[in-house]
Amino acid sequence: MRLLDKYILKSFIGPFLFGVFAFTSIFIGTGTLFRIAQYITEYGAPLLTVMKAFVLAMPSIIILTFPMSVLLGSLMAFSRLSSTSEIVVMRAGGLSFLRLAMPVYILALIISIGAVAFNEFVVPRTNNMYQNIVREEIVKNATPQTQDHVVLKSMNGNNLGTLMYAKHFDSASKELQMITVQQFNDNGELQQVENADRAEWNGSVWIMHDGVIYDVSAGNGVERTMKFKEQILPIKSNPKDIQQDQRKPEELTIKELRHQIKAYKAAYTNASKLEMEMYQRFTIPLASFVFALVGAPLGLQKQRSSSSIGFGISILIIFIYYGVMTFTGALGKGGALPTVVAAIIPDVLGIIAGLYLNWRVSR
Repeated sequence: MRLLDKYILKSFIGPFLFGVFAFTSIFIGTGTLFRIAQYITEYGAPLLTVMKAFVLAMPSIIILTFPMSVLLGSLMAFSRLSSTSEIVVMRAGGLSFLRLAMPVYILALIISIGAVAFNEFVVPRTNNMYQNIVREEIVKNATPQTQDHVVLKSMNGNNLGTLMYAKHFDSASKELQMITVQQFNDNGELQQVENADRAEWNGSVWIMHDGVIYDVSAGNGVERTMKFKEQILPIKSNPKDIQQDQRKPEELTIKELRHQIKAYKAAYTNASKLEMEMYQRFTIPLASFVFALVGAPLGLQKQRSSSSIGFGISILIIFIYYGVMTFTGALGKGGALPTVVAAIIPDVLGIIAGLYLNWRVSR
């Protein structure tokens, strides 16, 4: 790495770290602290429990600040180099803008890849731990009596063994309604599908009533059908386990989201919200690289020499990006756009804008 690359990266890393701290503080101050105070005032939660919840809430907040901080860091780094005319000297030495910005772009790409991994291996687990503390230690297991869209599964090693979807669960009557069960072989291939109107807990197993079994194990589109009055549901979870096992989309890994989507689609239930959550696990972290493409050339404008103006420009770009993301996300969840298209539109627009800005300053 050249000395100049290190110098540019040093100019970037300081504002980037400041951005992580500043934007995290904003998120905490506008939402998290209010919820924490609510847990203390309404539920009388102990301070230690509240502090654990606060720490576990941090990863899901920090992951959102990475793209914003990359934008602020790249914009302010090149703004400072422009205001001191250092960028003029560097380009006079024969270096193009793209060559000068390359260390920031590479680091932003690494941050994006790292954020995807962080979003997959850390955030869902801490979100789940946070929700467990809220449910079990703060609101004292005040679980709802009814739940919709219940998904349960069993695994054969790394492959699915059984995947069950129930449209409705009533914990009072211990009854599942509108059930679809998919059973797979050891290789993860679909072998059998069972549909039933309802299932009741008899104290040891779930008994399905008035259902149909579709045997597709022969392959090549061959299907054998058998109706039944009663059949044991191949799921071992009892009613209490079902209540505790149901997790929100933000508590699921990408692999678990894929399983949920598969269960929804097998029951012909709209899975757009889950699909948007899954695709945004990639597109939101990728915004770090997108914002670097936009921020670096914007920083070269002479009127951007003020740090306060640079911060303001960052806020404006962030507002536009997340506004577009919210709008297209709503269209995707509502079915007006394919979910994958709705998820990538903000990044595609950002990349186009970034490439144009880079081309303009490189002329």
